[in-house]
Amino acid sequence: MLAIIIILPLLLGTGLSALLNKAPRLTKMLVAVGISISCFLLLLSQAGPVLQGQTILQQWDWLPQLGINLSFRLDAIAWLFALLISGIGTLIFIYAYYYLSKNSSLSKLYVLLNLFMAAMLGISLSDNLIILLVFWELTSISSFLLVSYWNQYDAAQRGARMALTITGMGGLALLGGFILLGQIAGTYQIHDILAMGSTLQQHALFTPAVLLILMGAMTKSAQFPFHFWLPNAMAAPTPVSAYLHSATMVKAGIFLIARLLPIFVGFSLFHTLVTSIGLITFFIGAFFAIFKEDLKGLLAYSTISHLGLIVCLLGISSPLAVAAAVFHIINHATFKAALFMIAGVIDHEMGTRSMRKLKGIWQLLPFTSTLTFITASAMAGVPLTNGFLSKEMFFTEIASQFSGTSLTIAIIVTTLAGIFAVAYSTRMIHGIFFDGALGQDIPNKDAHEPPFGMRAPILLLAILCILVGVLPAFFAESIVNRVTQSILLSSNLHIAHLAIWHGVNTPLIMSVIALVGGVSLYFFLARQGKIRRIELEKYLGPLQGKLIFESLLHHLEIIARRIKLATETSKLQSNLFWVISFSIVMICIPLLPHQISTGTRVLTHAPILAIVLWLLLFSACWMMLWFHHERIKAVLISGTVGLVVSITFTTLSAPDLALTQITVDVVTTVLLLMSLSLLPQLTPYESSQARRWRDAMIAISAGGGIGWVAWLILTRDYSSISWFFIQQSLPLGGGANVVNVILVDFRGFDTFGEITVLGIAGIGTLCLMDGMRAHGTQTTKGLTYRFNPSPLLLRTTASWVLPIALVVSFYIFMRGHNYPGGGFIAGLITAIALILQYIALGQDRAERLIRAKSGRLYEIWIGSGLTIAGLSGIASWFWMRPFLTSAHIYVSPPLLGETHLASAVFFDLGVYFAVVGSTMLMISVLGDSRHSSMSGPLPKG
Repeated sequence: MLAIIIILPLLLGTGLSALLNKAPRLTKMLVAVGISISCFLLLLSQAGPVLQGQTILQQWDWLPQLGINLSFRLDAIAWLFALLISGIGTLIFIYAYYYLSKNSSLSKLYVLLNLFMAAMLGISLSDNLIILLVFWELTSISSFLLVSYWNQYDAAQRGARMALTITGMGGLALLGGFILLGQIAGTYQIHDILAMGSTLQQHALFTPAVLLILMGAMTKSAQFPFHFWLPNAMAAPTPVSAYLHSATMVKAGIFLIARLLPIFVGFSLFHTLVTSIGLITFFIGAFFAIFKEDLKGLLAYSTISHLGLIVCLLGISSPLAVAAAVFHIINHATFKAALFMIAGVIDHEMGTRSMRKLKGIWQLLPFTSTLTFITASAMAGVPLTNGFLSKEMFFTEIASQFSGTSLTIAIIVTTLAGIFAVAYSTRMIHGIFFDGALGQDIPNKDAHEPPFGMRAPILLLAILCILVGVLPAFFAESIVNRVTQSILLSSNLHIAHLAIWHGVNTPLIMSVIALVGGVSLYFFLARQGKIRRIELEKYLGPLQGKLIFESLLHHLEIIARRIKLATETSKLQSNLFWVISFSIVMICIPLLPHQISTGTRVLTHAPILAIVLWLLLFSACWMMLWFHHERIKAVLISGTVGLVVSITFTTLSAPDLALTQITVDVVTTVLLLMSLSLLPQLTPYESSQARRWRDAMIAISAGGGIGWVAWLILTRDYSSISWFFIQQSLPLGGGANVVNVILVDFRGFDTFGEITVLGIAGIGTLCLMDGMRAHGTQTTKGLTYRFNPSPLLLRTTASWVLPIALVVSFYIFMRGHNYPGGGFIAGLITAIALILQYIALGQDRAERLIRAKSGRLYEIWIGSGLTIAGLSGIASWFWMRPFLTSAHIYVSPPLLGETHLASAVFFDLGVYFAVVGSTMLMISVLGDSRHSSMSGPLPKG
C-alpha cells in the first residue's frame, strides 16, 4: 500500500485545496504543506531498506489480460526522484504562500501543484509502462494548467499551448514506443522488461521503439531540437517555474531514460544519438543564456543546458557517467529551485526581472545577494559547491570515454559550454547585484528583503549546496552509489569515491579554463556593452525554434483548412456523402479478396409478430424518408421507430432494454424538438436529380451492405459468452438481473465512462449555448413562441405526477439489481417528470421551485454522480479487489425479513444523479437559449 499511501493523499489534497477556497490563506498553506511533507517523511522512513538495495513491489490487477495493472516499484532511483519531488514541492508550497498576492488564487495554485506532484510521483513509482504513460500525460495536462495560471495574459496562453503541443506530441510517440516495447518483451511490467536486458535489442522492432521512446523523453526534458518550449513557459508564476525546472516536469524525460537504461546499454544508436543530443543541448543552452534579458529566461536556458549535460552522461552509460548524472540531478534540483525562487524575490521586491534595469541592488537585498552568490556559484561549478563536483565527474567521463577526433570535439564543446555557464552565472551575480550604482529604471527603489518565510526555502537549499560541496562523501556518496546500482541493476559496481580533490588532471584543467574563461568572457562583453545590446533573435532570424514551430503550425492550419474547404461544406448532405462513401470503401477493401457466402446455419421461419414489426419499422422509415424535409414531423416519426425497437426488445425478452429505449426516446424527442425549434421548420431542397440518384445508390449500398453483413453473421454458428454472465451474475455480482449486473459490475468501467461522456455532453451544451438568445422567427425563422400559461388541466396534472413519478423512479431504482430497472432508467423517469413541470409551469417557475436557476443545481448533480460512482469503485481497492467490484450481503431486519444488499447500489446512485443532471442541464440550457425568461410573452416575428 506504500505507493497508494504516497500518491493518493496528493490527489485527495487536490480536492481538499479546492474545497478550502474560502478558508484563510494560512490554512490553505498548512494543509498543502502538511500533505506534501507527510509524503516526504514517509519516503524518508524507507531510506534504510532502499539504501540497502531492497525493492518494494506492489501490484493490483486492473486489466491483466492486456498486461495493464496498477503496479508500483520503490527502488533507489524511484525513491530519490520521489524524495526530490515531495521535498522541493514542500518548499515551493511555503514559498508560494508569500509570493502570491491576495488578488491571486492560492487555492487554484495549490490544487494544480498537488495534481502535478501526484502525477510526477506516479511516474517515479510506476512499474507498468501504460500506467506510467497515464501519469506522464497527466503531467502534461497539469503543467499546461500551471503555465496558463494567469490566463489573462497572451504570453501565458501561448506558452501553455506550446508546451502542451510539444510534450503532447512526445506523449503520442511514447505511447507507440511503449506498445512496441511491450510487444517485443511480451509484458508491460517494467521490472520484467529490465530483467531481459540487452536481449531485446535483437528484435527488429527495437530500433523504432527506442526512437519513439527517446522522442517522448527528449520533448519532455526540452532537448534539442525541442528545447524552445521551455523558455516560452516562463509566463507561469515563479513558484511553478521553480518546481517545473528543478524536480518535476523537465526531469521526467531524464528519469525515463535512466529507468530503461539497462535495455539500452550496448545499443550503438542509443549511445550515439543521446550523447550527441545531450552535448548539443548543453552547448546551445549555455550560449543563449548569456544574452537573455529576462532573469527567468536566463535560468530557463541554463536549465536546458544542465539537462543536456545529464542526458549526455546517460548516453555515455558507463557506471561513473551514470553516477555523475545521478549526482547532478540532485545538485541541479537544489541550486535551480533556489535560483528561481531568488528570481521571484527580485521580481516581487524590485517590480521587474529585466536584467537591463537591474544592477547594484545588493544595497537593498544584501541577504538575497549572498544566497544568489552561493547558488549561482553552484550553477557555475565553483569549487566547494556541489555543482563543481558533478561537473568534474562530467569532464572526467568526457576525457575518458571519447578518443581521437571525437575526444577533441567533445573537449572543445564541453569546455566552451563550461565557459558560457560561468559567464551567465557571473552575469547573474555581478550584473544584477553589483555593476555600479543602483539602476535608475528600477520601479521600486524602496525595496527590502522579503519575509523570512519566503527566504527560508532558499536558505535551506543554499546550505545544502555548500554542505554537499564540502562533505560529498558524507551527504551524497551512499545515495549516489545506491541509485547508480539501482539504475544499472548491479550491486557489485565499483564507483569512484566522491571527494573535493582528485589531483591535477585533465578535468581539473578544463574546470580552471572554464572558470577563468567564463569570468573573462563576461567582463569583456560587459565592458563592450554587448551583453545588453546583442539580441540573438535578430541574428538567428527564421531559424529560431519558436518561429519554426509557429510556422509549422501555421502551414498545418492552412493545409487543414484547404482540405476542409475541399471536402466539407455547410451542407449536411455533402458531408454525409463523403463520410458514408469513405466508410463503404474502407469496409470493402479487406473483404474483396475473400469469397464470403451465406453460412450453413439452419434457418427458422419468421413468426407473424416479427413480420408485423418489420412492416411497421419499414413504414415508419419510409414515412421519415418522405417527410424528412419537415423537421418536426421527422422527429415525431423517428419516435415511432424507437417505439417499434422497444416492442422488439420486449418480444426478445429484454425488458431492461425496452424500458431504457422508451425513456431515452421520450427525452431525445423533447431535446430534438427544442433544438430544431431554433431552426427553420423546413430543410431546403438542395439536391438535383443527379444527386438524388447518387445519394440513393449510396444509401442502398450502405444499408444493403449492413444488412448483408448482418445476414452473414446470423447464418453462422457462434459461441456465446452469455452463459458466463448468467451463471456468475448472482454469486459474483449479487444480482439476478443479468443486464444490470453487467452494467454496474462486470462492465462497470464502461458504464462509468458512459456517464462521464454524458456529463461532458451536458456541460458542453452549456458552454456552446452560453449567452445565446434566439427569439423565434425573428432571428431563426423557426417556430413562433407564445409563452402563455399552460392549460389548467396540464398544470393540475403535473402537480401530482411529479411525486408519483419520483416514487416510481425510486421503485425502479431499488429493484434494478434483481429485476428490470436500475439507476439509468430511474434517472430518465425522473427527468421526464421534471420536463413535464417545465412544460406545465414554464422554465422560470419550475426552476425556482426546485432551486435550479441557470442549471447550477444540475451541474452539482453531474459532479456528485461522477464522484459517487468513482468513490464506489475506488472503495473496492481497500479490499484488494479490482476497480468497481461489487460486494453483497444478506441481512434480516425486523418486519422486512431477509433483504439483499449490494454495494453496486452506490454506483447506480451515481448513474442516477449523472443522468438526471445531464439531461436536465441540456433541457434547461436549450429552453433558456430561446428566451431569457419564459414567464412573459415573446413578440411575434
